[in-house]
Amino acid sequence: MTAGFEQRLAKLRQRMSADDQQALLVFSLDNLRYLANYSGEAAYGIVTMDQVFLITDYRFIEQAEEECFDCRLICRNRDRQSLGQAIREVLDAEHISNLLFEAGHINLQMWSGIAQDLNGIACLASTGLVEELRKIKDEWEIAQIRKAAAIADQALNDSLPLLRTGVSERDFALELEYRMQKLGSEGLSFPSIVGFGPRSALPHCIPSEKKLTEGDLIVIDFGAVVNGYRSDMTRSFVAGKASTQQRKMYDTVLHAQQAALDSLHAGQPAIITSAAASDILQASEFSAYTSTGLGHGVGIQLHEQPFISPVCQDVFQANYVVTIEPGIYIPGYGGVRIEDDVLILEDGYSFISHASKVFELPI
Repeated sequence: MTAGFEQRLAKLRQRMSADDQQALLVFSLDNLRYLANYSGEAAYGIVTMDQVFLITDYRFIEQAEEECFDCRLICRNRDRQSLGQAIREVLDAEHISNLLFEAGHINLQMWSGIAQDLNGIACLASTGLVEELRKIKDEWEIAQIRKAAAIADQALNDSLPLLRTGVSERDFALELEYRMQKLGSEGLSFPSIVGFGPRSALPHCIPSEKKLTEGDLIVIDFGAVVNGYRSDMTRSFVAGKASTQQRKMYDTVLHAQQAALDSLHAGQPAIITSAAASDILQASEFSAYTSTGLGHGVGIQLHEQPFISPVCQDVFQANYVVTIEPGIYIPGYGGVRIEDDVLILEDGYSFISHASKVFELPI
């Protein structure tokens, strides 16, 4: 199985043609990864109706030669040629008179400099054109996310025996991250979140020297990366036997997640899934300690469209990969979040993450 770059470019060109646009100027490195397999830095793409040009410099040209799918590579001398001049040279050679550009991935100062060299070319700001295509994953993309999730599953399973009284958040995070990379992860999907006790109520807790004590709630949110594709999973535990309050928190979150999962299928409005979880949380005694965001797409970026919330206007389609992650966060006491990556199917969903959801840990 190989990545479907030809199909991705065909879909993009179809949308460009529908808008009577001749080319797209790509600034997002994530979008370059999606369209051309480029994983480096300092590069810019121009997609025309029959070519893909990638402009970079001497630092990355060899990498681009090794990685890029069906690209014409341009090595720019940054001391002698501005980026705008390099872009203009391609546009003139290809007889391009109108151009879409990724307005959401460039600042005003940089665009002003480029635009000076594009005088006479009709430039139209575009937002989310490639990102919209990225929402539906192809088989190769799904396979990479599954591999990343499997690494995370195994790393957590191997690391759980370390969760004993006296271990620090930071030391556990380092051990978990080490195991993921030993298992083949390309770095980290994102900086791991590990919180013990009251710090587990911090949704994005940065691991500290806080040591685990008996009775602490534990939140661990982490992910692996394979071929640029990410996983994202959260598991919550308690060190020892759960109190009545802790068990109620966990069961409420698990019930809310399952209600959301049960609603998933192609054609379902995202707000319905959001409401399914929210109804459980808001009917509980913990209604004041929940958040409105239920999940998000995941792929080349950790957080991709759609963003599942009460205001999301998206309708799920088959082959979306999303997270479902309800949580309860009580300041000064602790938090519980359960998160899984799932693949949306025509008639339901399939788990991508598979780690155990045991709650009580022996200490």
